[in-house]
Amino acid sequence: MGADRGLRRLAAGTLLVAFQGTTAPSWVLRGMEDGFGGVTLFGFNVAGPDQLAALTAQLRVAGEPVISLDEEGGDVTRLAYHTGSPYPGNAALGAVDDPELTERVYRSIASDLAGCGVNLDMGPVADVNTADDNPVIGTRSFGSSPDLVARHTVAAVRGLQAQRVAACVKHFPGHGATRQDSHLEIPVVDAPRGLLWERELVPFRAAIQAGAKSVMTAHVAVPYLTGTAPATLSPAALTTLLRGELGFDGVVISDALDMHAITKSVGLAGGAVRSLAAGSDLLCLGPLPTEDEIDHVIREILDAVADGRLPLTRLEEAADRVARLRDWFAAPHENESVSNVIGLAAARRAVRLTGAASPLVDPFVIEVDTPPTIAVGDVPWGVAPWLPGAEVVRVKPDEADAPALLHRAAGRSLIIVVKDAHRYPRSQTLVRELLGSRPDAVVVEMGLPVWRPDAAAYIATYGAARANTQAAMELLTA
Repeated sequence: MGADRGLRRLAAGTLLVAFQGTTAPSWVLRGMEDGFGGVTLFGFNVAGPDQLAALTAQLRVAGEPVISLDEEGGDVTRLAYHTGSPYPGNAALGAVDDPELTERVYRSIASDLAGCGVNLDMGPVADVNTADDNPVIGTRSFGSSPDLVARHTVAAVRGLQAQRVAACVKHFPGHGATRQDSHLEIPVVDAPRGLLWERELVPFRAAIQAGAKSVMTAHVAVPYLTGTAPATLSPAALTTLLRGELGFDGVVISDALDMHAITKSVGLAGGAVRSLAAGSDLLCLGPLPTEDEIDHVIREILDAVADGRLPLTRLEEAADRVARLRDWFAAPHENESVSNVIGLAAARRAVRLTGAASPLVDPFVIEVDTPPTIAVGDVPWGVAPWLPGAEVVRVKPDEADAPALLHRAAGRSLIIVVKDAHRYPRSQTLVRELLGSRPDAVVVEMGLPVWRPDAAAYIATYGAARANTQAAMELLTA
């Protein structure tokens, strides 16, 4: 019985579970006592700093578990899920290209996390975004240059870990050249070995050399390396390449296993077993699995050990790595309290104005709606808080009545706000139609500034976070 309990504890120790609500349910607290590796928190778990600090204290019923969330700054935020982030994201930081600034921003993010009891940030994104129409990375990347992404990834790792918050560099071996979303299918990065080493792997090599505590896998297939399987399930990617050739000895964390790239191919439990066998140490299960499904995952891991699909030594190795990470969390240290005003300062340096905007007269703002991605979630964005005297309307490009909108804007300053317009042809069509009658309008792009219409003024923010928006509106109201 003791051996069975010990083995079950090893299996449970590989899991980062999730739950609904702002307090931990009893099954999670029992699971923490019985050996869960930790938790992944989402926006629906966060109501505010004090509540989050109370929640993480509640979760520490058995030592120092991994308490993680995605806090990338910019569009992907959990701490500020209901309001928008006070920090610009990676694309804005890459546009500034000041690694010292990036380190200061991430140090401030880490200060916020540590103050709430979070000890692992699922960031930074180290993907080199070489596909303009990438549906899942975009502004989450520092840019399209491997060297630029590498130096800012290192700066982010240093900023986080200076505050004793572990960095989790993602998504290995690179998600930036994809045109599919791994939440929905298995994307393919059809790069030969030479290109992978010259492009995708450059930031990961730099992060490993900088001492990153953890690396997150990608659910992407790299044919020469993984065949048709995603890297999350590939020993060639996680053991031969990441562990062997790159020399990484920290904690490998899977991307969320409830994503369709896994559940629609090998299933949640099957994916858990195969990811562990491939070389993962902690399994992020994502927000969907229930208590019963998590129990099924544990049983499947135990069955895999019993029938030889998963060596017991693999679980022991994972437990050892996670224990070392917990020891690092617990080591004596002093966190520096850092003001998040650095976020607005960084956003101001990133924003770019082309052309000239006239003084605003009774402004009419058309925000062209962009559907939220699964990675970002439904985080609020828009200009209303910084243009209190403006009339702001949010329209769907397929349903917008351009003549009616132009009629409402007659005699007024017209501001057109878009988000990643390069990915949405109907948004481009609407903007062109509006500019055809109002070439004096201002276009504000709150995603990547790939598509640039001919407007009197064009503002690129490199993200839709609260800080990005404020910086852009300051240009129009100064």
